[in-house]
Amino acid sequence: MGVKKEIHSASLAEVLDRVLDKGIVIDLYARVSLVGIEILTVDSRIVIASVETWLRYADAVGLTEKDHHHHKIA
Repeated sequence: MGVKKEIHSASLAEVLDRVLDKGIVIDLYARVSLVGIEILTVDSRIVIASVETWLRYADAVGLTEKDHHHHKIA
């Protein structure tokens, strides 16, 4: 009796569906200094998600406005 190994491989469509359903957030902070002088600072957040997932997250953390105030430019 031998051991049977099964390798599950996901298609690109399955991976993309999961990423868009759950979302991915990448935070990046980098600082470049030379002789104690800061030359460059990068602070970014990359979000990969479907619009529905992003709206659920934004609503949960209070990033969406319930009352939209429209300013008219005269």
